[in-house]
Amino acid sequence: MTTQNGPYAITGAAGNLGGLVLNKLIEAGVGPLIATSRSPDKLADVAAKGVEVRAADFNDPASLGSAFRGVKRLLIVSTDDLEPGKRLIAHANAINAAVNAGVAHIVYTSLTNPVDQSPITFSTDHKDTEAMLASSGVAHTILRNNLYTDMLLMSAPQSIAMGKHFTATGTGKTGFVTREDCASAAAAALMNEADTRTLEITGPDTVTHDQIAKYLSEITGQTIPHIAISGDDLKGAMIGNGLPEFMAEVFASFDIAVAEGYLNVASGSLEELTGQPGKSVRQFLKDNKAALTAAQG
Repeated sequence: MTTQNGPYAITGAAGNLGGLVLNKLIEAGVGPLIATSRSPDKLADVAAKGVEVRAADFNDPASLGSAFRGVKRLLIVSTDDLEPGKRLIAHANAINAAVNAGVAHIVYTSLTNPVDQSPITFSTDHKDTEAMLASSGVAHTILRNNLYTDMLLMSAPQSIAMGKHFTATGTGKTGFVTREDCASAAAAALMNEADTRTLEITGPDTVTHDQIAKYLSEITGQTIPHIAISGDDLKGAMIGNGLPEFMAEVFASFDIAVAEGYLNVASGSLEELTGQPGKSVRQFLKDNKAALTAAQG
């Protein structure tokens, strides 16, 4: 590995996004690399590749000083804790530890339009984390990731099975972006960004769920209409299918945010960072046809 602006550290490196970012940095040949996780035992494979593995738990501030020691550039992957207020406390612990460790640049994965008015249940956590970064005195890059296209892999198979695509998004549009593209953006920002900036990380365009229903129809050869329902009806259906109420509340809030225009954002920041445009929703669904139609096989 060549030392450039490192050492680089990735939090949540055993998670989906953090793991992808770490692999991209390994492929880029930069270093030294430090992977942190609440479950460092899950990172044995990257340790074998020369990555230093450290234990770090955002909910245990005492673990973070040693985890961030010597780090110059740090990726803070937003935690997935949905308990009210807990995520923000965890982020504050991470930022404070980064400041105390002398980290020179922080990259943070945020959310499109993180405002109090957004229906998304954890939007305010991102807004307040961004404010903490602004007052930290540390140079930082905020990556406002739009909804993951990958989320369609959870809902679309059911739509195909039913022959109807139910959402509470109305005619709202979403700048869907793949997790893979978000990882590419984060890796590029961690390696190259110098100034403090906020960037919108999105797919190449915004799409409605009417369009997504047409893509599903195209892939399967069957007619799958988009059926618009209310947020309450969507939440009730998810609970009826066994989803815990608080999780149903979160997923329904995404649809309501789309309906109200909060996620109708597409930008060129991904291509600016990586040199490549993001993958379109249509192409992503075509690429994952086997997974989408497995239940019908």
